[in-house]
Amino acid sequence: MPSSQRRYDPDRRTRIVQATLDVIAEHGVAGTTHRRVAAAADVPLGSMTYHFTGLVELITEAFTLLADTVSARFTERLAAAANRAEACEAVVDLIVDDSWATPRNMLLSYELYAFAARNPPLRLVMQAWMEKSRAALRQHFSADTAKALDALIEGLSIHRSVDVEPMERAEVRALVERVA
Repeated sequence: MPSSQRRYDPDRRTRIVQATLDVIAEHGVAGTTHRRVAAAADVPLGSMTYHFTGLVELITEAFTLLADTVSARFTERLAAAANRAEACEAVVDLIVDDSWATPRNMLLSYELYAFAARNPPLRLVMQAWMEKSRAALRQHFSADTAKALDALIEGLSIHRSVDVEPMERAEVRALVERVA
């Protein structure tokens, strides 16, 4: 009888976390189960409890990955701005382009808001995400302006994702310039 060998899979944990975002995007947090994530990650079901203490830890890590990924793009776009005018244009880009507000990212963000509302410790993920966004904005704007622009980016992005007639780029630019 052949001995069962343990499969060497150093990326398994990362793959599980990434697959969790896919499952959340498809089924919502409420429909996310260990079984669905294991199937999406193509790992044995036992891997779920080996790598994570429970579903809340797994979902928290998945949302942390989302926040870190989106924050990196956000920070990169603002870091490329050489002056305030370019920074304003970067803010407009963040609102109207699909650089972060893709339909999938918006759906995952909605799920994060709802999950955090029911699981207060997850608010730390959201707060860290907001701080990274504001830090990127503070490279070009005062702290108060960065806070206002962060809220504007998020709010207009949400509106754009559901509005049948979203604001045109010029309207968004005028609003950003007013806030900035």
